[in-house]
Amino acid sequence: MNIRTAVVRYDGEGLRFSAASGSGHELVLDDAAGDAGARPIELVAIALGACTAMDAISILQKKRQEVTRYEVSVTAEQRTEPHPAIFVRADVLHEVEGPAVDEEAVRRAVELSAIRYCPVGAMLSAGTVEVRHRYRIVSGDRPEPIEGEVVVLGPGWDPDGAAVPATVQQAGG
Repeated sequence: MNIRTAVVRYDGEGLRFSAASGSGHELVLDDAAGDAGARPIELVAIALGACTAMDAISILQKKRQEVTRYEVSVTAEQRTEPHPAIFVRADVLHEVEGPAVDEEAVRRAVELSAIRYCPVGAMLSAGTVEVRHRYRIVSGDRPEPIEGEVVVLGPGWDPDGAAVPATVQQAGG
């Protein structure tokens, strides 16, 4: 079992905190009034995007896809009432560019990240969040982008269940 650690220290001003990860990286967190750093809930969306991006680009590299630009954007819907203001839905868009990117390679890389590798997505979708993964491919050999929805997980998805549980909705490009 891996143990992850973090230390969060009050900076003595408003709601500003300094955070240090167990791997030695630091960042600043704050509220809207102080605005000296990201809000804690924003870090959850960043973590989801970074986690799935690292998985998917690694898989695309193994599939020998020439990717010239790759970006993952996360749009998360947060309820306002009742408290706590948790996420209820997260839309994850993988945007991939390259001279001849294969749609099936992108779809499969995103799917593998969503259902097998990304622990952040698994934690969110096992809880209260519906996580939707889509892709958009811009390729030099096609005049128009190709778009598709890959998988929808959660809420209440069981990451320890079958490879593609019955609660998963899948759609092709």
